[in-house]
Amino acid sequence: MSGGSGLIPLQAADLGVIGRALEDVIGTAAAASAESAIKFVIAFVAIWILGRLIVLPLVKRAFDRRDLDKHAQNPLLMLTKFGIAFVAIAIAFGFAEYGNFLVSMAGIAAAGALAIGFAMQNVISNFVAGVFIYTDKPFRIGDWIEWDDGTYSGVVEDISLRVTRVRTFDNELLTVPNSALTDNVLKNPVDADKLRLKFVFGIGYGDDIEQATDIIVEEAERHPDIMDYPAPSVRLTELGDSDVGLQSRFWIANPSRADFVRTRGEYVTAVKERFDKEGIDIPYPVRTLEGGLELEDRQRLGQTTD
Repeated sequence: MSGGSGLIPLQAADLGVIGRALEDVIGTAAAASAESAIKFVIAFVAIWILGRLIVLPLVKRAFDRRDLDKHAQNPLLMLTKFGIAFVAIAIAFGFAEYGNFLVSMAGIAAAGALAIGFAMQNVISNFVAGVFIYTDKPFRIGDWIEWDDGTYSGVVEDISLRVTRVRTFDNELLTVPNSALTDNVLKNPVDADKLRLKFVFGIGYGDDIEQATDIIVEEAERHPDIMDYPAPSVRLTELGDSDVGLQSRFWIANPSRADFVRTRGEYVTAVKERFDKEGIDIPYPVRTLEGGLELEDRQRLGQTTD
């Protein structure tokens, strides 16, 4: 003991090879501190290099085997690098014999993580949702998606672990929290590389339903961008106040939003022209008003009475 202080003085025997080499130059205490720091750096660099040379390529190869998009790999590879750095720091602390310091840091980190967790619930929720998007693959970059009951739609331009960026068909860029795409129903109309379109043609009650059906199918078969298989079909779906609704169902292959709008527009135009040529009517909505105007109502409207 030294002076009753209760501290055990550092002995030269406690030093390692590095400390003994430095002891004559900077003293025993300084040599011990320098030795611990050098051990920390050596251990950290060694683990970091091994992780970059072995772990990172293995993770990247696993992503390639899962056919994960190159752009989607970037944030996951960044997380892997953070993980390697965390492991390297933890091992380096132990190798440098910073045990007490590591325990203190762990306590502080746990308290900080709890406080940050409460403050960043939405961020964490979006992060977890981003992980599910990467693993479940409900959509990819370049896909056309719709969500919030069709209120929003567009083409996916970027997927990160917190948000997804979608370009609308009005050329607006939406930054959407990932949780908004995983907590509700998400529609991917072209996930199977083909899209079924529906359109209701209204004809008059006096028109020939079979003739109108033949025209609708023939124009679908004539259009070069409408698929022959599955074949186009027509169903009577509505009996309206002034028309009979015939719903046409047809498919287009490898569609984009532009293809969808153009193909449907050309097809509907062709059917309308055939209807006009064949004398099939597309009636206007008709409403019948019952009752009459009172005398003062007529006078207010500037009408005269007998």
